[in-house]
Amino acid sequence: MARNDHFSAFASTYATFRPTYPADLFVWLAAHAPSTAHAWDCATGNGQAAISLAAHFDRITATDVSAAMIAAASPRPKITYTVASAETASLESQSVDLITVAQALHWFDLTQFWPLCQRIIKPGGLLAVWGYLLPQVTPGVDRLVGIYHDETVGPYWPSDRQPLLDGYASISPPASPIATPPFAMRAEWTVVQLIGLLDSWSATHRARAATASDPLAPLVASLKSAWGAPALRPISWPLVLRAFRF
Repeated sequence: MARNDHFSAFASTYATFRPTYPADLFVWLAAHAPSTAHAWDCATGNGQAAISLAAHFDRITATDVSAAMIAAASPRPKITYTVASAETASLESQSVDLITVAQALHWFDLTQFWPLCQRIIKPGGLLAVWGYLLPQVTPGVDRLVGIYHDETVGPYWPSDRQPLLDGYASISPPASPIATPPFAMRAEWTVVQLIGLLDSWSATHRARAATASDPLAPLVASLKSAWGAPALRPISWPLVLRAFRF
């Protein structure tokens, strides 16, 4: 796998169990971009953000370092999917109104990514980066998920994930920060979907490879018990959004 390609080995699982971003986020992005001609969704994964951008922008370039993730992406007429790293993507100078990075900026070499953003973005263009951490369901479920995240697979998270844990508070692109409203992803899920989300974590797969055992298996019964009834429960993920004007 290429540098910072943490998901190729389980691209289909990732595409199935990752939550979708809120529609009002993309309304806000379109309203604050200088125009809606062209957006670049960098580290697009399975195209989740790119598909939502297509409702508002005329053209979307969606790139990811993982060929497997691009292969799992859903095609759309407005979206051009390309295998490329965040640091070397080929776009024309001053051609992009909006750059989005969803749940991925912490994997980038920012010393190369920032100059690329400066070159390709239009004057007044917008950079938006966001991420999320653990889901919120009920106190009992949340406690079990937190223990699994922090302790069970905690040693298997990549060290370069720290900026996400810090809410991207330390990033300093060569652009002016702008105020952003709060957003959250919301859905109604079953416990099976939540287990699928935990299975899509890169740390889960690293733990399996390192220990030759399944770290998730011992959690399943406890998680189902804590979930209880009803089968469908509201679940949410607060988003951390940071936006910058070039």
